[in-house]
Amino acid sequence: QMQLAESGGGLVQPGGSLRLSCVASADIWAIYFMGWYRQAPGKQRELVAAITSNSRINYADSVKGRFTVSRDNARNTLSLQMSDLKPEDTAMYYCNSGGTQTGYWGPGTQVTVSS
Repeated sequence: QMQLAESGGGLVQPGGSLRLSCVASADIWAIYFMGWYRQAPGKQRELVAAITSNSRINYADSVKGRFTVSRDNARNTLSLQMSDLKPEDTAMYYCNSGGTQTGYWGPGTQVTVSS
C-alpha cells in the first residue's frame, strides 16, 4: 500500500503562482507513471500533467507553457509548479501514482483562482 499526501493548494489571484507537492509513503523510483489530475465541480476528473520514470512528460493542452511537473525519486515527491493561473484552473488537484486503474490517489488539495 502506498499513501500520497498533497500540499500547496490555496487561494491565489489570476496570474499568480502555486507549487503543489505530493509526498509518497514508499519509494517511487520504480513507479513508471505519476501524475496530477484535477476535478472541478460538475466536471470529470482530468489529467493535468504526467511524468514517467524515464522522464517522459505529458501536459493537458490547457496548461502547456504554464505548468511544470517534476519528480524527485530521492525524496519520493511529485511536484507541480503552476504559473499564470486562471480562474478555470480552479479545482481539486489530486496526485496519482501507478495509473488510474490500479494506482493510488491522494486526498487532494484545493486550488482556487479568484480575484
